[in-house]
Amino acid sequence: MSLVAPGEHLAVMAGLFAIAGAAFLLERTRIGSHLTGAVIAILGAIAAANLGLIPHAAPAYDFVFTYLVPVLIPLFLFQADLRRLFRECARLTVAFLVAALGTVAGVTVAALVLDLGSLGAAAGLAPALREPAVAGLFTSTYVGGSVNYAALGELTGLNRDASFFSAATAADNLFSAVYLGFLALAPGWRWLARRFPAHRETGAAESGPAPAVTAATLCLALATSLVLVAVTDTLVAALELDGWRYVLLSALTLVLATAVPGLHERLAGSFELGVALSFVFFAAIAAGADVPAMLAVAPLLIALVLILLTLHALVTFSLGRLLGLTVPELVTASNAAVLGATTAPALAATRGWHSLVTPGVLVGVLGYALGTFLGTLVYRYWGAFL
Repeated sequence: MSLVAPGEHLAVMAGLFAIAGAAFLLERTRIGSHLTGAVIAILGAIAAANLGLIPHAAPAYDFVFTYLVPVLIPLFLFQADLRRLFRECARLTVAFLVAALGTVAGVTVAALVLDLGSLGAAAGLAPALREPAVAGLFTSTYVGGSVNYAALGELTGLNRDASFFSAATAADNLFSAVYLGFLALAPGWRWLARRFPAHRETGAAESGPAPAVTAATLCLALATSLVLVAVTDTLVAALELDGWRYVLLSALTLVLATAVPGLHERLAGSFELGVALSFVFFAAIAAGADVPAMLAVAPLLIALVLILLTLHALVTFSLGRLLGLTVPELVTASNAAVLGATTAPALAATRGWHSLVTPGVLVGVLGYALGTFLGTLVYRYWGAFL
């Protein structure tokens, strides 16, 4: 019996948002910066549930999974103006597509070597569906990010196995942080730099001042996102597109973001709001986790992520070299694929690659657009290839 009963809906939601808020604060500490906010939210929710502060299962968690997860996708994609993407960063877009191919290659090799069908056993999926579900899940997160991970978890049903899903999220975030360290060091390796064309700065793109985040922009962002989800669900029902909900939602958001120039400025703060709600989602998932079950699947998940990231790096840098791409371009693209639109521009700025800062944001957002699509394709058509 927990301190907060499952039926105390507002109290349970307060607990989830408190854990998310604490994760943001602790992420600023020295140790927290290495763990990442997502992992802190997961660990905090696991601790709170197992200490009896919040329940392991509650209707409030179902509310998060049902209503908050679909809203995340538009919030992350309002910046995805495809015209601007191809106009300002054609070379980096090519590099990002190479990195996405590296992710698919890594997932494929991991599936051939490991028994991925043994994962997610408590999700209620047929054994034959578990491997493609896990493959699609990791494809989505290592092309896009947490929003794509959440979408594929709901689409495949893997989020019903809270222990697996929490352990997979933790492994994803922890090893992504280690991979970021590799990317930060790679440009300084002379033997690597000698094998690639020299990078020449072309001048930083003018991004202008950041748009002001106001109560109006946040309200409009949430309203627009909800409308897009409602329209998508109507079309899915009318056209009988079961299983393609998140792909259609991503497509509609991309069309809107491209057709309405400056949309992200009018909806300023949408990305940050999406990040906050994603932390709430991670907390809701982790609250239902069984610690012994998490530890049981940890070795296989670690092997999966290590194989995936190794192949991702090998394919990205090998194919990138053949295409004449530079190390900074490949590092930024790989960063955007594995870690997202926040760390890619940050690393580019700290390395002095000022011309890659804004393109780093744009290709990271492209990852959010492609992650759900590629993850769904892998999940739906896995058996056609393997």
